[in-house]
Amino acid sequence: MKKYYSYILICLSVFGLLSCENDDNLDPIGNWELSQPELISPEEGEELLLQEDRANEKFYFEWQEAVSTAGFQVRYELQIDTLGSEDHDSPIISVKSDNNGKATSASIQASDLDLALSYAGYPANESSELEWTVVAICQDTKTYATRTLSVTRFENEYVPNQLFIAGSATEVGNDISAAIPMRNLQNASGAATSIFEAYTSLEAGQTFSIYSRQELPAHIYGGEEGVIEKNGNPIAVEESGEYRITVNLNDNTYTLWKIEHWSIVGSVIPNAWDGDEPLEYMGNGVWETTMFLTVPNGETTGAFVFRANQDWGYLLKRIQGTSNELYMESQAGEAGINIEDIPLNNSGEFTVTLDLSGDTYTYNLESNLSAPSETPSSLFLLENGTSIAQFSLEGDTFTSAYLPLQAGVSYSLNSAEDGTGTSYFTSNIIGATDSPDGDSVAAGMSFVEGAGEFSVDHDQAYKLTFNFATGSGSWQYYNLKLFHWDPSNWDGRNEFAMTYVHPMQFTTTQNLEAGYNLKFNSPWDVQFGTPEGGDNSLMSGALVNGGGDLNPITQSGSYQANITVDTTYSNATFEIIAE
Repeated sequence: MKKYYSYILICLSVFGLLSCENDDNLDPIGNWELSQPELISPEEGEELLLQEDRANEKFYFEWQEAVSTAGFQVRYELQIDTLGSEDHDSPIISVKSDNNGKATSASIQASDLDLALSYAGYPANESSELEWTVVAICQDTKTYATRTLSVTRFENEYVPNQLFIAGSATEVGNDISAAIPMRNLQNASGAATSIFEAYTSLEAGQTFSIYSRQELPAHIYGGEEGVIEKNGNPIAVEESGEYRITVNLNDNTYTLWKIEHWSIVGSVIPNAWDGDEPLEYMGNGVWETTMFLTVPNGETTGAFVFRANQDWGYLLKRIQGTSNELYMESQAGEAGINIEDIPLNNSGEFTVTLDLSGDTYTYNLESNLSAPSETPSSLFLLENGTSIAQFSLEGDTFTSAYLPLQAGVSYSLNSAEDGTGTSYFTSNIIGATDSPDGDSVAAGMSFVEGAGEFSVDHDQAYKLTFNFATGSGSWQYYNLKLFHWDPSNWDGRNEFAMTYVHPMQFTTTQNLEAGYNLKFNSPWDVQFGTPEGGDNSLMSGALVNGGGDLNPITQSGSYQANITVDTTYSNATFEIIAE
């Protein structure tokens, strides 16, 4: 091969002398040729056997030097590529020759060659026809010499220890360098399981692939109908949304599980463990919400978990011994990880963040409250400026009895009974909830120092708490039911919902059967029945919380049942009136 170059180089010394010198970095003058290297070994068609138990074995390649007729230095590159390939710019694998490209020999380690062939899609434990080429390079002139070669890969396919997701369906698009990392799950011994998962958003009508690296070359996986395949077609979803993507390289399967929402479930939300407070997807595997979390009345701490799709089989709990790390309950046993419900020590408004990106899943609770400057010695509830109740104080927390409050009435808080002390204000509407008909309904609220009035959503007997150390509080009320059952068939009971009537009364009209037992309940905190030693056949009288069953109906028919409770839900009076 020939190339033609000409140049004029003017070199001025500090003395004005002209000086020119040939250098590897300068193009030569005139015509010159570069011969092809002559290959020595391996022989034409020789077979290389790659063995996993000899992964560090090196295979050597030798050739005779190529010569530049101009006497310039020649460097070499060894390439292995697909048989018949004429594209020397992107071979399967290439290495410089020894001595930084100056020697006429080179070596490739078995593990490197197997990985490169795996990237290129050649099957494991099979012999593949390839070619090896020595490229002689002098200036910008190159010559080539090629022989065929057979290579048998390792017996077992290479299994990546990390995977990434990218594609037009993903949040990062087709940018492989920004591909979303998947979490490699571990077993109880701490070893990787080759089961990967990631939480992310996918767009319908678009596709994604799974990569072993955030750059090429890499293993690229696709597939369909739950079967993953190296170099398979990119994967698509039918519905846009958030998904948990699971890849199992042990059996070459994948699953796509659509996440309708992650939510908070526990004693710290309205309706407690029967409730469900969803978080909003923020992108990049992160969900978030701002809401009140409340330590239950009478408890020092509350507890909650994160639940997916209202499914008790998908719970994230805190890893014991950590401050905020999470693990899926259904996976924790196999991973040898001890988990627990997430504790809450203080009530208040929090921004709750669930981060399911990366190798470690975490949560964060950021308080949004600013506590009042100090805790007063007393606290009163005023109705239209007149005191109607005094709170009891324990530590920094004031607690009321159950107070009959009414919608449309203005209430305020003050440290003095006559309203001349320090005022406090909440912007929350007491009793406002999406689930007003639960048995025990509660929610958190914030309050600040300053004048202002607040209201209630509907008539009820409310218990209020205000924690001055945190600037947070809570409200709670009970709904009562009339339990009605055949003494021999408890499971077949009726639970008739009662209507609250101001003040402190509940009523319902129902068809009651003769000989059936009755009780006024808000399961299971409140169970109003006859006092010890009392007559359970009476149609009216006194009741106590935790009392015995009533059995007053001697003739089946329609009856109105009424109950009036005291401000502690300890005692009550009732009457049952035939319609």
